[in-house]
Amino acid sequence: MRAPQKHTEADREVILSVRDICVAFGRNVVLDHLDLDVYRGEILGFVGGSGTGKSVLMRSILRLIPRQKGVIRILGENYDTVDEATRIGLDMRLGVLFQHGALFSALTVRENIQVPMREYLDLPVKLMDELAELKIDMVGLAPDAADKYPSELSGGMIKRAALARALALDPDLVFLDEPTSGLDPIGAAEFDELIAQLRDTLGLTVYMVTHDLDSLFSVCDRIAVLGQKRVLVDGTIDDMLSFDDPWVQSYFQGKRARRIPERKTRGNSGAQGTGQQQTEGARQESEAT
Repeated sequence: MRAPQKHTEADREVILSVRDICVAFGRNVVLDHLDLDVYRGEILGFVGGSGTGKSVLMRSILRLIPRQKGVIRILGENYDTVDEATRIGLDMRLGVLFQHGALFSALTVRENIQVPMREYLDLPVKLMDELAELKIDMVGLAPDAADKYPSELSGGMIKRAALARALALDPDLVFLDEPTSGLDPIGAAEFDELIAQLRDTLGLTVYMVTHDLDSLFSVCDRIAVLGQKRVLVDGTIDDMLSFDDPWVQSYFQGKRARRIPERKTRGNSGAQGTGQQQTEGARQESEAT
């Protein structure tokens, strides 16, 4: 598996800015004055305990659920105050892969990929067919997948078809909600590698909600941890290992955590994991086996 991409301070352009976000359902406050930045060209892994609001934040950013307070800027534009034409332009620069694919069951893979094209563009059918076939190839599906329905696809193929639809309009920023959930370890690793390759070749920025430790270790440049209704910490794996919070320590150094090999610091910032942390990871792995 490839190593996460390094970024210098000079190229840390903020492509998504979330400030002071508050989301509540009745009296149940899910997000409380949350701040987060996503930088151009990075793969951000967004993690947190079940029910803490990871998908709620993503859906709030996409304006699929309301928020009570806060400002969201995408590509420097305030998403709430821009005019309709600008908002449509911003929407076209976003791609979304929902957790279970969310493909339309009555449409073929080709037709699913063409949904964003039909909504935002006025293109000849032949051109849309060619573009859909290009996206199908881009995500590693066989050409004959174009005429198959979601019910005829495996779980991994559904994920790839949904990713192809997310890429239909050549977005700048792609949101992935649990992209490797339900996949076997080999399929999950291949999907991670696909995401990294697409980021590198297309210049994508990736916002990935995930529970998958392997994804966090292998392809994410930076990690943000949601807890106590806000972002507790963000940074590299090394930053996670050194952050003094019981949940973060349990998540990244618990019995199911990966062994931390001796390695150079990766990503934008953070100190290298200490030898003590590495030894502790090895001990816990031994106990788990």
